[in-house]
Formats: sequence, C-alpha cells, structure tokens
Amino acid sequence: MVEKKKGDRTDGTLVHSDDPMHMFMPYIMGSRTENEAVLNATFDMTNVVKYLEKRNSENPEFRFTIFHVVVAALAKTIYLRPKLNIFIAGHKHYQRREISFCFTAKNKFADNAGEFVMYLVADDDGKSLVDQIHDKICKEVYKTRKDSEKGESSNGTDKMMTLFNKIPRPFLRLLIRFLNWLYYHDWMPKAIREVDPYRATVFISNLGSIKLEASYHHLINWSLNSIFVLANRMHKMPFFNDDGTYEMKDGMSFGVTVDERIADGFYFAKSLTLFKNILQHPECLEDPISKPLDEYLTKDEWFN
Repeated sequence: MVEKKKGDRTDGTLVHSDDPMHMFMPYIMGSRTENEAVLNATFDMTNVVKYLEKRNSENPEFRFTIFHVVVAALAKTIYLRPKLNIFIAGHKHYQRREISFCFTAKNKFADNAGEFVMYLVADDDGKSLVDQIHDKICKEVYKTRKDSEKGESSNGTDKMMTLFNKIPRPFLRLLIRFLNWLYYHDWMPKAIREVDPYRATVFISNLGSIKLEASYHHLINWSLNSIFVLANRMHKMPFFNDDGTYEMKDGMSFGVTVDERIADGFYFAKSLTLFKNILQHPECLEDPISKPLDEYLTKDEWFN
C-alpha cells in the first residue's frame, strides 16, 4: 500500500512539476474532450506473428493472440514512460497508482449479443508480463461468457449500469452530475470507483477482432481515463525501404487519442516509437514488467 501524502488522491499521487505551462493548462483549456490530440501510426508486426506462432505451437489449447501482445507492449511502454499514466482531476495532475486497461468484449459474434466490460491491472509480480495479461484476459472472458450462458452476470460494471438504468432520467442526470463532483474532490464511494471502467490508464478497442479499422475514438469527460487506443486489424501492406523498393509485410495501424494536458507532443512521439520497438522484440514481454530492456535495446535505441 503506497503511503498517501498531503495533496494525494485515493487513486493517484499529486504531481509536482517544474513545467508551469502544463500545470496551468487544466484551468484555461477546458475539459478532457476539448484537449484531445490524435496520433496515428502503422507498425511492422512480422516479429509478433513469428513470436505468436512459436508460443502457440508450445501451448495450442490456450492460444496467445495479437491483442495479448499489444496490451502487454502498451503496459511495458507505460511503465517506462510514466507521464502516460497521469490523469487530471480537480484541475490538478496525478500519477496513477497502477497501470490498468479496460476494453469491451461481446459474449458472441452476433448483432444481438451482449457486451461486457473488462478491467485489468498489469502487476509487477516478478512473472512474465505477456503470460500475466494472457491469463487474466482468458480467465475473465471465459467466466463472463459462462455466466452469460446461464443468464447471470458476475461483472460489477454491468451490475452497476443495470442499477443506474432503473433510475428515472431526470434523477439519473442529477446523479451523474453529483458523481462527477465527487470525483473532482476524490470523494467517490469505493463501491462505484472500483467498477468504473473509465478509471483505467488506457481504454483499448480491439477492432481487429471484428475486422474493422478506424483512426479516431473520442475521450470522455467522465472519470479519469486519459488515453484511448484503437488496435486495428492486421493485414498485408507495403513497407518501403530507403531505396524506394518495398516489401509486403504483416502490418497493423493504431489510433491513439490522448489528453494533451498530461504531456507534450515530443513525449508522446517518443513513447509511440518505444512502443513500436517493443513490438519488434516481443520476447522481452516474457520478462516481468519492471525488468530493463537492456538485453534487447540500449537506451539510445529506445526512440530510433
């Protein structure tokens, strides 16, 4: 348990910065949705495909997917680039106490199938990061789909939204305004805070699972989420060499929407390059999240 000091919140520690511009931005630049910056990038996923073939040949029953590797690579990037894990609440900057992800999944691939929301934390438990992410996602998805088949729900987020949807519309609007006020002052009840999916570091949408591509998804003003990532479908695409020739490789594009008040464009650009380089060395994700990348990349190579 991290010690809570003066000025800290339940969900984050107060950021003391020597950058007066970023400290002042929340007061003059409006809400989170008024401060969206959109980043788009396409990466060569050849090494990830080879890595998945190797892992799945060893354990075909519980298969690893592109999504597991992408989430693990994002977690590693955020661990090494901590400003990505800042959120703004009450017009102040806070460093989130955990690296967390949220995404939605369907019970089955059908138009009328229900959706459920999953929240997971990337722990520094001394074990393989990608195995940790794989196991957590598989366990939760399997459990939720089994419950759905029985007509039940063990998902706390779904239960909370079902309860709120029973409240008459005028009162629900007032309640949401009141809850936003509680978030502002860090007085949100634990029962609600712990099932709120938008408290996550990253809300990620796995568009590849439905063979879709998009470049942008908005943030929302509710809660604390500062980054939304679209992981698009992987397919063959041209990658150009310096001499103008090209090769057709497995490529994947990402759309990243960030709250620009948490860091500057230079920091975001370097972080995106580090994310790309981690995907070029997916075997590094078999290490614990806190293990340095020295075996795979020198510090000078992080951002090249």
